[in-house]
Amino acid sequence: MIREIEKKVPSGYGMIVLLLVAQLLSFYAVFLAIRAQSGAGVIAAIVLSVFVLVMWAGLFLVNPNEAKVLQLFGKYVGTARESGLRWANPFFQKSKVSTRVRNFESSKLKVNDSRGSPIEIAAVVVWKVFDTAEAMFEVDDYEEYVNIQSESALRNLSTTYPYEPHEGEGTALRSHPVEIANALRKEIQDRLEAAGISVIEARISHLAYAPEIASAMLRRQQASAIIAARTQIVSGAVSMVKMALSQLKKEAIIDLDEERKAAMISNLLVVLCSDEAAQPVVNTGTLYT
Repeated sequence: MIREIEKKVPSGYGMIVLLLVAQLLSFYAVFLAIRAQSGAGVIAAIVLSVFVLVMWAGLFLVNPNEAKVLQLFGKYVGTARESGLRWANPFFQKSKVSTRVRNFESSKLKVNDSRGSPIEIAAVVVWKVFDTAEAMFEVDDYEEYVNIQSESALRNLSTTYPYEPHEGEGTALRSHPVEIANALRKEIQDRLEAAGISVIEARISHLAYAPEIASAMLRRQQASAIIAARTQIVSGAVSMVKMALSQLKKEAIIDLDEERKAAMISNLLVVLCSDEAAQPVVNTGTLYT
């Protein structure tokens, strides 16, 4: 694999002064050769002037958070990272590579989770180039490579985890966003390592059931919520009934037989577990009529 080699190139400002002086001297040499009517001198002076003109092509600009990959006749020479006006061999091919932080949002992918349920998922990937040589020479188009490999990693991750957890299950796409984000980032990084790309962050930006099963899954979620709420209500009601019976017995307010105790428990549970406020019926007779 081709690794990045940082190349130190001289400042362009000093070269501008040097080339200006050389250019003026070359023009003056042409003038002197013409005045002296020396054919060989004229040719030499013109060649020198052309050479100085070619040297001007070595000036190039490196912007902040940008690098220039230098090649000489197809051979990688190095990467200039120092920002500002620079000068290098005019025969170098200078290819710009941005090292700024960039982000990419995948399209909404329709995949099956680990249980086979169809879902829609999309992610945002924040990345940057850390090795310019690998980005330029190891893959054909590193930006397209990032897009394709990110979507491939997201698709693979979606088939590994369920959409939401059930009893006895651990990590799920909806309930564990931090763990899923870390797993997604690692999977994308493993795929982009060869292209000199560093993945800074990867997070799911869209997650939903596919439209064809969304309504059924919504009803299942509502049923699960109702069951959970009812479980809590019944647990609380049983605790309150137990407390009431314990207090009655402790204070010796009334001594109920098993039949009347069962009736009291039934009435209390109806009152406590009912969706609406219970309407009491007052018994004006005796306890046993």
